[in-house]
Amino acid sequence: MRGTVIVSFARGRDYELRITAGDAPLPAAQEGELWLAQQFDELGCTPRSLVGKVLVLDKVLEVAREAGEKRFAGDIAWAEKYARAVLATLQRNSVRVDIAENTVA
Repeated sequence: MRGTVIVSFARGRDYELRITAGDAPLPAAQEGELWLAQQFDELGCTPRSLVGKVLVLDKVLEVAREAGEKRFAGDIAWAEKYARAVLATLQRNSVRVDIAENTVA
């Protein structure tokens, strides 16, 4: 298995996205970050920092928040792109994005 991204909107409302070894290779870290940045802009996300600097973890969290639960439930192709971008950008095998708690672990 290549990795798993879990996006949690509330207790019992988790979306587990698995990228397996049989899937296409993950994008390069830079490509993943570029995709997240594009989604951040397209979805109208706003920087959480008072100085306007957008950290990678902010992009991961805010893109999921603005995309919303309906998108993760109904647009599997988009959700897979999100998971692939997150795994590539963060260079981790497992990521949990908790919208209610504002955390990425």
